[in-house]
Formats: sequence, C-alpha cells, structure tokens
Amino acid sequence: MSTRRRRLIWLDPAGDPTAFPNLDSAQEDPPGLIAAGGDLSPQRLEAAYRRGIFPWYSDGQPILWWSPDPRMLLFPSEFHRSRSLTKRERHGGFELRFDSDFDAVVGACAAPRRSEGGGTWITDEMRAAYLELHRRGLAHSVEIWRRDQLVGGLYGVQLGACFFGESMFSRETDASKLALSALVRRCLATGIALVDCQMETGHLASLGARPVARAEFQSLLAEHCDPAIPPRWTSGGD
Repeated sequence: MSTRRRRLIWLDPAGDPTAFPNLDSAQEDPPGLIAAGGDLSPQRLEAAYRRGIFPWYSDGQPILWWSPDPRMLLFPSEFHRSRSLTKRERHGGFELRFDSDFDAVVGACAAPRRSEGGGTWITDEMRAAYLELHRRGLAHSVEIWRRDQLVGGLYGVQLGACFFGESMFSRETDASKLALSALVRRCLATGIALVDCQMETGHLASLGARPVARAEFQSLLAEHCDPAIPPRWTSGGD
C-alpha cells in the first residue's frame, strides 16, 4: 500500500507564531512530519507544544515540526520503578537537584552519541531557544549529581499539567532513570498528569510509557494544558 505524500507546509518566520497546520495534514512518509520552517521563538514553541507538535532537525536542515501518531506517553502512576532503581535512589550517594544548571543539562544531552552516529539533533539554535524558555519559567531540568559532578539528567517543557520531555543523558549507570524517577515523583506531588516521551522505544516501554493515539493525545492536551503554570521549580529534593 502506498503512503500519502502531501505538499509540505512551510511556516513564515515573520508570520503568526501561533499558526500551525491541522494535525490531520501530517505526512505518512516520513511519518508525523507536519511542517517546516518558521523559527524557534518562545511564542512559536509554546504554541507548538500546546498542539502536540515539537521541533526536531539536524544542522544544515530547515526547522522541522513533528506530531507522530501514536504518541508515547508516560502517566506518572504507571511508572515502573524496579527494586534495584529504588535501592540506587536511597543508597547510591546521588544528589537530586531541579533547575540548578539547566544549560549544563542541555549541553550534556547535546553531546554526540555513538547511537546517533556521532551526531546530535540539539543544535546551537535549539539550545539557545530552550534556554530562553527556561528563563521564562517554561523549561526545566531534573539533575542527578554526585560529589558536585553532574552525572545524569533530563530537560523538558511544562505547560499546565503536562510535561513534554525533550532529552536525557547519563554518565553513570541508571543516572537518567534516576532523573526520570525523580520527575515522576514530582509529577505525582504537583498534579502533572502526563509526561510526553514523543517517540516509541522499548526502553521507554520498559519504564511504563505506552503509545496513545494522536486524537486521544490532543484531548489530553486540551484538558491539561490550560491550568496556570506552577511557580518556578526549586533546587533540591522533594
């Protein structure tokens, strides 16, 4: 069966930053591609996340905007926390911090990885854009430290009761899992309803994330993105 290939819609950097195509117009090849172009202004990024769209592209490419179907979501109450992970949380000698060095977390996530052929999709432009979202209180980092060394973490965007995960890294065994576990605990404590993991992977599934149809994801966003954004996160544990 042939796949649909529609004319790709290009966004005008000088146009309305809140204007995006209907998600029903997403490409099937490559799956989930919704638009190209535009910019990474805070207004455009916030509008994209509220619609279930995120940017993902490499150096030398135009900005590409995606909305995959299905969407991989982690509902905090469904997180799989193994006994070994719980033991490492309690006795591993790690320190948990929130938002103490957001830029360092993004930089660590942007470091080239063998699994990605030595490249990275977190361009300098992307890094600067999320740092600006952080300054505005929309983007946050969960950080795992040992003896004042950053050894793992993740970052993402929070709108209302939704957290949109962007990337994570680990310099020690299970450090990224510890960050995700800490995020889940925070979600449960503050009423965050879902963590968007974007793309389906076996690793995420093993931690309790599951695929959700795009239409259902849009309904969840409509329900949970509207509440007022909670105060800026503070460093330290729960």
